[in-house]
Amino acid sequence: MEKAERAAGAGAAEVTAAGIARLAGVGRAAVSNWRRRHADFPKPVGGTETSPAFSLSEVEQWLRDQGKLAEVPLRERVWQQLAGHPAGAVPALVHTGCALLLLRTGPAAWRECAAVSDTRMAGVLPLALDRLLADRFGPAGPGRAVHTPGSAELLPSVPLLRAAAELAESTGVPETFEFLLGRQLDANPRQYTLTPPGLAELMAALAGARGGEGFRTVLDPAAGTGALLRAVDGPAALHAQEADPDLAALTALRLALHADDARTTVAARTGDTLRADAFPQLGADIVLCHPPFNERNWGHDELAYDPRWEYGLPARTESELAWVQHALARLRPGGTAVLLMPPAAASRRSGRRIRADLLRRGALRAVVALPAGAAPPYGIPLHLWVLRRPGGGPHPSPELLLVDTAEPAEPSSTGSGASAAPAGGRDRPDWQAVHGTVLDAWRSFERKGEGKGERKGEGGSEGGGAPAADRPGVSRAVPVIELLDDDVDLAPARHLPPATSGGPAELVRVRERLTETLGLTASLTPPPAPPGDPAHWPLTTIGELARAGALRLRTGGSGTGTGPVLTEHDVLGSTAPSGSLSADGPPEEPVLVEPGDVVVPVLGGGSVTRVVDAATAGAALGRNLQLLRPDPAALDPWFLAGFLRGTANNRQASSYASTASRLDARRLQLPRLPLAEQQRYGRRFRALAEFEDALRLTGRLGGQLVQGMYDGLTDGTVTPD
Repeated sequence: MEKAERAAGAGAAEVTAAGIARLAGVGRAAVSNWRRRHADFPKPVGGTETSPAFSLSEVEQWLRDQGKLAEVPLRERVWQQLAGHPAGAVPALVHTGCALLLLRTGPAAWRECAAVSDTRMAGVLPLALDRLLADRFGPAGPGRAVHTPGSAELLPSVPLLRAAAELAESTGVPETFEFLLGRQLDANPRQYTLTPPGLAELMAALAGARGGEGFRTVLDPAAGTGALLRAVDGPAALHAQEADPDLAALTALRLALHADDARTTVAARTGDTLRADAFPQLGADIVLCHPPFNERNWGHDELAYDPRWEYGLPARTESELAWVQHALARLRPGGTAVLLMPPAAASRRSGRRIRADLLRRGALRAVVALPAGAAPPYGIPLHLWVLRRPGGGPHPSPELLLVDTAEPAEPSSTGSGASAAPAGGRDRPDWQAVHGTVLDAWRSFERKGEGKGERKGEGGSEGGGAPAADRPGVSRAVPVIELLDDDVDLAPARHLPPATSGGPAELVRVRERLTETLGLTASLTPPPAPPGDPAHWPLTTIGELARAGALRLRTGGSGTGTGPVLTEHDVLGSTAPSGSLSADGPPEEPVLVEPGDVVVPVLGGGSVTRVVDAATAGAALGRNLQLLRPDPAALDPWFLAGFLRGTANNRQASSYASTASRLDARRLQLPRLPLAEQQRYGRRFRALAEFEDALRLTGRLGGQLVQGMYDGLTDGTVTPD
């Protein structure tokens, strides 16, 4: 009876063709073939004509009968059950989070609920959850973020909850929820505005919420997925408000599951923060906020006489300044707020009076310009505003710290594989460098404001020279009186002209490097080839070589741990590994690259390959990349990489979707040649790669020299003569 009930519950879950491909360990094209060739393949039970959905249990049974169902990892099975839940993935994830919270805080109560049939479990679980949620999030009410699900809601979720609990036993409760939440966010990137972990950690560090003594009451009035509050170390109380009820519930559960100390209070509420503040009497130590940008309907008319507008009523087009003043209003005197802001908020004329009052009263302490790619929208260099509510001690010095971290790194030497990556892409900033620059400047500025001077070892200089707060072109403590003009423009770029880095002497150095690289480029230029007829070699495919053991094929993914990740952008731009592994989620072994591996991007249809060298070895293989690991006794890696770049070869191995082409590496072809002949071709392919690297460096150095000359001529450091 119990087994039948469980089967019926599992049968309610649905799976897409992409999910079937993951279950069977094949590509989507194989699933389409199965549908056409096998009359007994399960019929769609939902979805659309172009994206049908199938019964998960029927698909699993068909794959099992056909011998095509590989040993599916439990974490993949749990995800498929969640993604195919009849009520949708988000309600299913909320149910799962509630069950995991019960498993973590009351394992005996969970075991008691799970020991009965599915129908009975759906009946008794709400009672246990109601007590738990009331204890963790407060009494039930319209504002509480997590509501107790009823028996009818829970019944389709019971198989999922059992499987999630089983996964949590082996990987950990918080890690299981983080894995499922991360999958949901990755699967729906346009539905959520995310705060990257590197940025969240920087904001928390600026506010003093990382690495300090435990305190503290922290508020995020636009909590989103809870990334900012997750970055706080040792909080006493976390307060979160989010307008989206689904996100509010997920954030509340995420914070409760990750709270190391059960005494940490998690107060999460649903509602429009500006119109219906859930914490009107709160005096927080810290406020962290990534507010929505460019809102027009934020409540300008109905909130005209709100007491939070201590620095002036924000214009209808200045919703961000409403969030700034809300954050200050919820701080205790001396408390710190850090907000992510669009760059326009620092210079729009409609906000100049409020900016001026924030400066006069010492509430605005720093404006930090981040590099493009730090957070969505990724093409815009966003700002951080650091604020402090007046009244918590001596009046601060009448200065504003301005920091600009948007300067690109200098090009590296040819062939190292470690050249600076272009800014503007997702996860592109070097967060370690950004953290160092910003925090050194901020700590130095804070010590100066406290009258403590420079001290060795706290992020400032080690004696002598300018303090870290004053670095030409990077950071400067600007007297407030200089900023109180007609515009009150606080954009760091306006007050921090680009550093000349030595002026004309630096331009001479760049020119010398360019001349040297041009000479190297000329020496590497391939000689003219005499005309000849096309060769007619016997051919083989990568798939055949893999089956014969001459090479191994691996696919990049999302491993967990620490260390660099070789991303798709790094391969395309011939740059050093710029990604990083996630520390959250169930343990998943990353694929680590080794010297001689050949890495090929999957998407885009471009003919690009990369042979891993000693400098790149040890990095994890990122998403949308395939790794070919040749047996050196059978295949030369440079021979392999060179023939994979042939245009005709790539066209033959590419399939096309509506928006992009996808490379199937197994279909790429190679000529069957003796190893000695392969090595002869490999030497020529390697020389071409060195020539290509030299061309890239030449372009970057040339651009740097030209811009430096323009800057020098326009600022007077270089004369026309």
